[in-house]
Amino acid sequence: MSVTSRYKDAWESFWREAPGEPGGVFWDAEPDLTAGVHLALFEPHLAKGLPVVDLGCGNGTQTRFLADRYPRVVGADLSVAALGHARHADPAGRADFRQIDATEQTEAHQLHAELGDANVYMRGVLHQCESADRQPLVDGIAALVGERGRAFVVELAEAARPVLMSLAQSPTGPPAKLAPVFAHDIAPGEVSDAAVPDYVRTAGLDVLASGELPLTTTEYTPDGTRIELPSRWLVVGRAQ
Repeated sequence: MSVTSRYKDAWESFWREAPGEPGGVFWDAEPDLTAGVHLALFEPHLAKGLPVVDLGCGNGTQTRFLADRYPRVVGADLSVAALGHARHADPAGRADFRQIDATEQTEAHQLHAELGDANVYMRGVLHQCESADRQPLVDGIAALVGERGRAFVVELAEAARPVLMSLAQSPTGPPAKLAPVFAHDIAPGEVSDAAVPDYVRTAGLDVLASGELPLTTTEYTPDGTRIELPSRWLVVGRAQ
């Protein structure tokens, strides 16, 4: 299957209107606070020497961070406009950016045929998918990791939803960087904490490690506190 045209169009319009400067998007936090934190959890499980795929790379902030640390990094995203931002911010071509619908198994298998087994980094993508696309997305991850690869998947926890709803329903309106997410009809959906490992197991993968940590955003409360959202992370792959 492939994602609906409505969903794809929503992401295209979001990224066409997104600011180009670093931190202009709600989730575009500095890598030292995001991928850098995640790598400390992921690297002990990494299959050495494999390429890295940043799945749902958006404007490529985390991809460029990964490309400074691994010899081959591919940033993959559904949105052409997002990849335009990513390539513009990477004039040296440190990473390779590709348009891919990871819910479409043919596309995931084609990328695997090119790269071989890969390590996958995916931050906050599953909860933004429509419900029918979630299992196919994790099936796509299974295709990319193959037999030797590992994936680091971090998603908003159930406890994040009331925080987001409270921000959205503030008397003064949602924070400036959160408002476009709702305006473009890509508001985070509900994914139960138990559902994510179920998707993983259905895809034929094993949960090798898991935990909780806050997911840092680029937005602040009126008192100047950085907004952080509860999240859960998993390292997944095929047990050797």
